[in-house]
Amino acid sequence: MAGTFSTSPARSEVEAALARVERLQFDRTYRDRHSLFYVEGVRNFVQVIDRKFEISAILFSEKLLIAPLARKMVRSARRCGIPTISITPEQYRRVCRTDRASGVGAIVRQQWSKLDDISPQAGLCWIVVENVRSPGNLGTLIRTSEAVGGAGFIFVGGRGDPFDADAVRASMGALFAQKLVRTDFRALGCWMRRHGCRAIGASPDGSADFHSFDYPRSTVLFLGEERQGLTQQQRDFCQDLVRIPMLGAADSLNLGVAGSLLMYEVYRSHKLCGSPDILKTYARD
Repeated sequence: MAGTFSTSPARSEVEAALARVERLQFDRTYRDRHSLFYVEGVRNFVQVIDRKFEISAILFSEKLLIAPLARKMVRSARRCGIPTISITPEQYRRVCRTDRASGVGAIVRQQWSKLDDISPQAGLCWIVVENVRSPGNLGTLIRTSEAVGGAGFIFVGGRGDPFDADAVRASMGALFAQKLVRTDFRALGCWMRRHGCRAIGASPDGSADFHSFDYPRSTVLFLGEERQGLTQQQRDFCQDLVRIPMLGAADSLNLGVAGSLLMYEVYRSHKLCGSPDILKTYARD
């Protein structure tokens, strides 16, 4: 195969790297303490490189990694001094959590933004969450936000984890293009007042149908946890509550679905307010 790799790391080095990956995948305390997470797959690996995330180490299997672009990126990363660890297909599958073993993964530094450094004008809207039970739902929301030109996510408190392996996988690479902020309610309130943001919550008892609501330019969407919905503190922040009509027997929607519907409604509302060119202002750096 053209462009083969030539590394033979010590067995102890390989085992240490695999053990580290497994802890990053399953131990959030370990992830947060070291401010790292693990990504696998060609799509995610390419996004990490293109978005210039800091990479601690790359794991690859020469036999499994057949994508020319990814192979080229591994070689380039090695030349830049990033540790690259060659492992067997069996070793790669030991830490693989996708249906198809693509042969490349990376230990990556988490990337957070400060609340004071972000602007409500940076994208279509910001999403505020306090807790999401299913990492897959969170990944779906991140993927939708990127699709509609959303700016990113504001996590209130310490429960939401966008770097959970299931959230990373469900985001399909969108995670690396979204701004992520962690803060508390006091700081969030100060930021929203300073920027004149409008807080809109999603709730079955909302007074307005989400299709008929006029979403302002600086929209901040509050999404509640899957079972309990919005907390009282979240509701107190919201100037408006909107509801998604439920005509059948079901009394709720999956959080990933409900949040995605709301984001696309914000997109539709803004697009109808003027020419399509208005959406160009949502482009992020």
